[in-house]
This record gives sequence, structure tokens and C-alpha cells, in this order.
Amino acid sequence: MRSPKLTEDDYERTVESLRGTRLIEVTYYPLSCGDDDTEVEEWDFGAWHQPTMGVGMLAENGTQYSAVWGHSFDHHGLEVFREPMASLLTMIGQPGGTPAVVVTGHPSWSGLIGVPLVGAEILWSEGDFGLRLPVAVELRAPAATAWLVSGRPAQWPSHGRFYLGTDDIMAVFTHEAATAIGLSRESTED
Repeated sequence: MRSPKLTEDDYERTVESLRGTRLIEVTYYPLSCGDDDTEVEEWDFGAWHQPTMGVGMLAENGTQYSAVWGHSFDHHGLEVFREPMASLLTMIGQPGGTPAVVVTGHPSWSGLIGVPLVGAEILWSEGDFGLRLPVAVELRAPAATAWLVSGRPAQWPSHGRFYLGTDDIMAVFTHEAATAIGLSRESTED
């Protein structure tokens, strides 16, 4: 994965630009698996999904957003760019590369598609050496909320413990799951 270095101001402007946006397409970029490395690794775990390499979002106005893990602020924070995923990931859809899975019609995304987002906020955590680390972006629509998160289960299969700030992307869809993962506002604010 290649991602440009973000500044805090650039990042906040990008996330702010999601407010009022109508998403018309969401695509996951999970890992590939199988003998020929072309099958899609399991990513749907109910209240949360694991599109490990990233989430692409297309807005009604044509703007493409990409949420990936990166190193702009500290190790493995969630980074959001106003550019297509192909500019950040290589070998999309190729054997050994990252599959692209359109999830626009998935029930977990239905309340966030085609309606203006009423909120988009970065959830910061204290990273190593006192640096702030963006661990998630909360997207809110009138009837739904999703969190894009840099994190993963602590063990497999998941037993309800998670690590934040890893080189994995998750999408979380319930307040209960967000709290269990460690995304309560109190734990992520300075």
C-alpha cells in the first residue's frame, strides 16, 4: 500500500467534506485467499465487517473517498483520502492482489446510501510517544451510523476483544459493537 503523508489539517478537511455528502457506492478491499489467491476472505461478521485493506466510497457528486490504514500520525491509524483506491492500493482484482467487493446493497450500509451524511467525525486516541492517532471516522446519517476503524479482533475467531491502531480496516455498524471495540467518545478524546 502506498499512501501520501497527511497533515492533521488536510485530514480534518477531508473528513469534514463528507458531511452533507450522499454516498452512492461503497466497496470493500479485503484480503484474497484460496489456492490461486483469487477468492475473497470472509469479511462479514454481523455488527462489524473486516475489509482489511480499505473501504472505497463514491459520492453522488463524483468524489471518491478511500479509507485505509497508514502511518501519517503514528503507526496504523485510519486515514481518509479524496482519491480513488487505485491510487493507494496496487493489484486490485488481480491474483495475489486485493479483491474489490461492492457492498452498497448490504443491509448494514442501507441507511447510509443515498441520503446526506449529517456527521463525519474523527475519533482520536493517544498513540505512541504522545502523538494523536486517528483510530476511526464516524459517519452518521439520519437513520444509521457506521465507524470506519483501524483495528482487528485480538484473536481468531473473535471473542469480543479487539485491538485498535492495527494494519487492518474494520467497518462497525452498531453502538454496542463500537463500544465493545473501544470507540466510546470518552475513551478516544484527549
